[in-house]
Amino acid sequence: MANGAFWKALAVATLIAGTLDLLAAFFFAGQAGMSPGAVLQFVASGPLGDGVLHDPAFAPAGAAVHYAIMACMAAAYLVAARRIPALTRRPVLTGALYGFALWILMYWIVRPLRWPDMPLPHQPGAIAGQLFCHVILVGIPIALVAARASTRRGTAPA
Repeated sequence: MANGAFWKALAVATLIAGTLDLLAAFFFAGQAGMSPGAVLQFVASGPLGDGVLHDPAFAPAGAAVHYAIMACMAAAYLVAARRIPALTRRPVLTGALYGFALWILMYWIVRPLRWPDMPLPHQPGAIAGQLFCHVILVGIPIALVAARASTRRGTAPA
């Protein structure tokens, strides 16, 4: 696939999965009394430090960080799909597995490294919500975009 097609697939996957995941984060955090701005400030605090938690001006930075992370997730899948064509043959299954792997990475590796005092998820409802977001709203859409891009050109993206 040509570079242009890769970048288009990356942009589409990032926009779809990133937006779905962000809207779900707003919904779930809202049920706990957290505003969308506070969600974005929390995301920004990952790379920028805890000081941004007290400054609403950092909410746009949180959106940028969120979509940058999602672009990395989408790019990893798109590159892998080029090397492993099976990833585009059964996108719902492979996307679900990818979303599960992303959940493990984000909640059991990245989060404890960045916020070691934050409790790990143990409530069944919270875990179900996190899995829904990563599997259904992130992994599967990324895989579907990769599969669609590969069938358009007869080859996997990247």
